[in-house]
Amino acid sequence: RQELNGPRICEGVVFGLTGRVTSRFVADFDASWQGNIGVMREVFTYDSGAVQRREWRLQVDDTGHIRAEADDVVGIGTGRQSGSAVRLSYRLRLAAAAGGHVLDTTDWMYLTPNGTIMNRSQFRKFGLPVAELVATMLKKAA
Repeated sequence: RQELNGPRICEGVVFGLTGRVTSRFVADFDASWQGNIGVMREVFTYDSGAVQRREWRLQVDDTGHIRAEADDVVGIGTGRQSGSAVRLSYRLRLAAAAGGHVLDTTDWMYLTPNGTIMNRSQFRKFGLPVAELVATMLKKAA
């Protein structure tokens, strides 16, 4: 709640099944919290020119357990914060243009000493790895 608050710029790459980069992106994130309830808005711009928007609705209890919802998430995502790391698992429905598949997703986010958040997301279908995302989230200058 403290670190993932306010505007951030995110830059990342997506690796496909063979380990090669399949796309690159830049995203604007903006998160705000009222107590344990948060909203994080994301706007991704991919190297293809495609734009994707997502709004996360988040709840974090005092023990670090996380509940997360978004329009392209099937059901409820769950996770936990422990120290400077966060794990979040959820089922992500891809856009129709990307096949509409539902992927089991695990996000790992690590806070670095300078306030950057490193993100690694692993995507699986039928238990098999199909893609991976690696990104940095930097606080935007005021």
